Amino acid sequence: MTTETLNTPASESPSNGTGEPNPPENSATVSPSSPDTKPPADDEHGEKRIPTETLDTPASESTSNGTGTGESNPPENSATVGHQSPDTKPPVDDEHGEKRKRTETEEETVSVHPLWKTSLCSYFRRTGAACSHGETCRYAHGEAELRIRPDNTWDPTSEKAKKMKKMKVDTEGGTEASGDRDDGVMIKDSISDEECSESALDKCFVNLPMKWSADNLKKFLIDQGVEYKSAKTRKGMVVGFVSFETVEQVKAATEKLQGKPIGNKNLKIVDATPRSFERKVKPSSEPDNKAEDGGLVNDDSTPGSLVAKGRSARDAVTPLAHMSYADQLEHKKKNIMQILKKLARNGRKACPDGVALPDWIVKSREIAGLACKLEGIIESPLVNGYRNKCEFSVGYSQQGKPTVGFLLGNFREGVTAVEEPSDCPNVSRISCKYAEIFQNFLQNSTFPIWNRMTNTGFWRQLTVREGRRQGESNIAEALLMVQISSAGFDNEAVNVELEKMAEAFVAGASTESPSLPLTVLAVQDHQGVSNVAPADAPLRTLPLVKSEAAPEARIQDYINNLGFCISPTAFFQVNTLAAEKLYALAGDWACLGPNTLLFDVCCGTGTIGLTLANRVGMVVGIEMNASAVADANRNAEINGINNCRFVCSKAEDVMGSLLKEYLIKEPDGDIGNKEATSAPEEKSLDAEDSKTHCFDNVVAIVDPPRVGLHPTVIKALRTHSGLKRLVYISCNPESLMANAIELCAPSADKTEKGNNNNRGWRNMSSASLARQRAKSMPASDPFQPVKAMAVDLFPHTAHCELVMLLER
Repeated sequence: MTTETLNTPASESPSNGTGEPNPPENSATVSPSSPDTKPPADDEHGEKRIPTETLDTPASESTSNGTGTGESNPPENSATVGHQSPDTKPPVDDEHGEKRKRTETEEETVSVHPLWKTSLCSYFRRTGAACSHGETCRYAHGEAELRIRPDNTWDPTSEKAKKMKKMKVDTEGGTEASGDRDDGVMIKDSISDEECSESALDKCFVNLPMKWSADNLKKFLIDQGVEYKSAKTRKGMVVGFVSFETVEQVKAATEKLQGKPIGNKNLKIVDATPRSFERKVKPSSEPDNKAEDGGLVNDDSTPGSLVAKGRSARDAVTPLAHMSYADQLEHKKKNIMQILKKLARNGRKACPDGVALPDWIVKSREIAGLACKLEGIIESPLVNGYRNKCEFSVGYSQQGKPTVGFLLGNFREGVTAVEEPSDCPNVSRISCKYAEIFQNFLQNSTFPIWNRMTNTGFWRQLTVREGRRQGESNIAEALLMVQISSAGFDNEAVNVELEKMAEAFVAGASTESPSLPLTVLAVQDHQGVSNVAPADAPLRTLPLVKSEAAPEARIQDYINNLGFCISPTAFFQVNTLAAEKLYALAGDWACLGPNTLLFDVCCGTGTIGLTLANRVGMVVGIEMNASAVADANRNAEINGINNCRFVCSKAEDVMGSLLKEYLIKEPDGDIGNKEATSAPEEKSLDAEDSKTHCFDNVVAIVDPPRVGLHPTVIKALRTHSGLKRLVYISCNPESLMANAIELCAPSADKTEKGNNNNRGWRNMSSASLARQRAKSMPASDPFQPVKAMAVDLFPHTAHCELVMLLER
């Protein structure tokens, strides 16, 4: 009889809830199971329990027991499969080649798996009782059974580990916040430099109710008669931070509140100390907080702290700069292939029950699991210094010096240090020079730099935009936009400071060799927390020469020999030369012709629609940024294009009505260039003043922001059967994948309504949300992904554009 050895893979072993690996299942030699075997049932650990069974050896294979009685030995391959004790070992052969029985002495010396009983049973920890496995369970059912681990540590959830930890802390003479964890909260991870210090007057309160605000904590302290200086909490966390004025206040608060029950937990008071690499880097060794250049440093925003040592702006902004360009392209191509495989897997999951899989999912097996064929990746014509727009943060370096450049990490990770951009290969020489000029000006400015910890200050950000002349590769124009926060500052003083800044930019540009182009200097006033300002943020232009009026806040660039006006906040592809290849590809895949109606969704300044206008009957662009729509209309006028209309609105608000308008009827008159409208109005159509527009080919090209298309836009695109072809251009392939699931998943026979079974949607991935939304999609013909192509618009970074053709 053929036998099989069943070993439980490590990946399938159940978790014990402590983060430690489980002991491996004992392998057992078993024969194939009987067809009458029942499916295993779940045990208390949530895993499938394999039934214990004795597998008999056929009589022909039995051996004599050596007693002369003719009785056969017990079957040698009899094994108990499940939470089996590791003490069972098969008998060994003696010198005569026969199986001999194990003696009691041998049984006592059998080795035990090093992880046996080193973790508490999860069922025991939940209920306090032993699970159904009893003594055969690999986990301990109490402190008495618990064994020490091979690394001389105890299960961290056990009382022994807690006692050893407390003894260690007491020996070291204090309690550190890093040791106290509750409900999965790392105290050190939740403390910023603003909230904690090395002083004994700052304390961290642990086990507060999660819903408590700062007011709740203050009221609690007052009710308990505790004097304090300040108190605050962290939203969604069980910790609070309290500062005291004297040591006596700390002692009194500790005596009153340490261990005090709050709800079903006891309050803990520990020192609020940051991790070593998060401690503030002092601006200089001098006690008066002077920077190297003699300028005064705001100690509260000296964010040269909170940054991993050795990290540079080059590493943060261009993480692939250490690779050759050929290796970068190959790296990005592999990432895109993974996205396409993920799309195929999620598309399969999104198919409703009882509905046949669409062809593109079935055929994915023939192309290595890809949702569609990846044609390749188009490289950028310009690899270094290609960005025509750079946004430089204003902050402090690790040495406490006012700096204009890039953050060395994410602010949500506590990184606020800024480094100069001179080492970043994707930034042009002109942008670096203007960042240096502004940085030199800030050294002597009397206005403070924006503090990201307290959301106070004046100087926030510098944006540099560049434009080229037709047929030239050199930069001909430059637009500078400085973002400030003028709240709380005197208007006259602000105007004087801005005049000084304008003089500094003009002087710095003229002294360079060759001189730097400077066309527009604008100032944006923004009061929000993030530097991302709304579209309606106040914007004004400063005169470059006092005696002259301020110029119009626009510069010009060229794509495919068409001129485009660019305002300070309008969207325009940052890599102009690579954008030409991108738009040409989109036009070729769209199969355009004289009878084509082209919808340019999220059109920005109209670059896609205008470059393809000579190949279609009409272009309808949709953009929510008013200044960008104004630029689009101006661009159409400059280039003599009169078959384009641009609508200023959110795509989700007007997409449905525009599709109905142009796929059915439109009022008679000039269907060409129209003034921007907030939304198409309902209009009565008569036979005399209207005409039917019959377009043989209706195509949409979408180029959404990183978050992707709004669900309402997706629904409008999918449910209008007249739209047969869609070209999706994405700067974030993950969002394209999520949108493609909704566009390409088959419709269910019965549409599901509501979202009653998905209350945890906030924790769902974008793909999971897309699958859920696809189930409620009205009955309609789905699109199918036909082919995809990557275009590298961002050399030296991990990002690239992905173009996908969808048809139905």
